[in-house]
Amino acid sequence: MKQFVAREHEMEPVPGLPEYLPDGEKMLWQGRPSTRLLARHLLKNRWITGYFLILAAWAVIGGLYDGRPLAGIVFSVAVLTALAAILIGMLELFAWAVHKTTLYTITTQRVVIRFGVAFSMTLNLPFKQLAAISMAELPGGAGHVAIQVLPGHQISWLVQWPHVRGWRFANVQPSLICLADAKKVADILALAISQNAAVTSGHSRLAHNDTSPQGAVPASVEAAE
Repeated sequence: MKQFVAREHEMEPVPGLPEYLPDGEKMLWQGRPSTRLLARHLLKNRWITGYFLILAAWAVIGGLYDGRPLAGIVFSVAVLTALAAILIGMLELFAWAVHKTTLYTITTQRVVIRFGVAFSMTLNLPFKQLAAISMAELPGGAGHVAIQVLPGHQISWLVQWPHVRGWRFANVQPSLICLADAKKVADILALAISQNAAVTSGHSRLAHNDTSPQGAVPASVEAAE
């Protein structure tokens, strides 16, 4: 599999992966960002709704204070309501599109992020190129899992958005965003990284400390829309 961003996988042999996994590598988890969390926390639809409510209240109060006809006030509120509905609808549609076109994959050797609403791309992050992971919590147990790569590996913030940690332009951190079960995903990723490090370091006693049953089905989570 290629490192970092690739575009040549319009026909995926495995959902979320541009190629079949090499022998010995197993899929541990797959999931998507939640549409509801994307709209609320990434696109700030509640803040935008509140903004239009303030504008509507201002139109009513200002119109009454200025002595405008009731029909004119109602018309102004109707226009604001229509604009708000169009904008919120577009944001919800974009959140749904991100949900449908994104697939996060954690294997025993890498993290793969398939993303792109207009153009589908894949970000391939082998564990050996990762420096650290961190989790930002959201209400209700949801959150983001950010991945810090080793120095010298350049990732475009603009190309990777919205699957990046916010306001980290110089040191871009790819992220698994708006996960309903972020803590579980972070634990799976941390354990996979530590076990991979044990294997590559040659400590066989640690490398084979795997209590999962043989042939277990990989965790797969479909985030709520």
